[in-house]
Amino acid sequence: PFILFICYIGGLYFLTFALLIGLFSFYEFTKMAKRKGGNTLLYPGLIVIALVIFNSFIQIIDFFHLIILSVIVLSVIELYRDNGSAISNLSTTFLGIFYIGLFASSLVGIREFFNDDLKGGYLIISILVIIWICDSAAFFGGVKFGKHRLFLRVSPKKSWEGAIFGFVFAILTAIAAKYILLGFLSWVDVIFIGVVIGTVGQIGDLIESLFKRDSGIKDSSDLIPGHGGIFDRFDSLLASSPIVFVYLNYFV
Repeated sequence: PFILFICYIGGLYFLTFALLIGLFSFYEFTKMAKRKGGNTLLYPGLIVIALVIFNSFIQIIDFFHLIILSVIVLSVIELYRDNGSAISNLSTTFLGIFYIGLFASSLVGIREFFNDDLKGGYLIISILVIIWICDSAAFFGGVKFGKHRLFLRVSPKKSWEGAIFGFVFAILTAIAAKYILLGFLSWVDVIFIGVVIGTVGQIGDLIESLFKRDSGIKDSSDLIPGHGGIFDRFDSLLASSPIVFVYLNYFV
């Protein structure tokens, strides 16, 4: 309820929420990378991610220029470090910035997209609810009917049956959201959002599972007892948000 309230009121409160997702997820990612020999530039990376997310709220510099400057500055910093492989260090740093920081900034972009502030809030709330129901449906569908493994190398417990359940319920929830909160969007818009979350959202969960399996851990952290870390909780949101944001900019 608190998260949904933050999404509803927006402004600096939602900006802070997006910052927390981006910064904590990046920190957890650096811990994964460390286990594979990647000494990520933690503090410079956190600063860049904060700038990228804040810049999506109040544009203080052109995004393209921000990325160029960030790449140059981080590369120069690595030049003066002597901490393992420079290629590995910079690669994990840039991956974390682009995959987590850039994707988290799209959350703010979605929230601030509409002139009517409440529309952005309703859309973010709907996206979160669709993700939660998609995840729940995939879990229960997989437990009840799962027989065919979806991606054994990444997540041995996930099944095609569970993924299909998640996909179907993502679209059904998006349709329900159209009647309850998203009346300002067309049916095409709403169905597209449901499809994106039902597919890309689940792919985002698999990608994060790939990172964890590669680094030999079960959860990205133990920050949330019984639920893992921030990256665990918001992996689907991070993956699907940029697709929704790009769609809004070109088709809505």
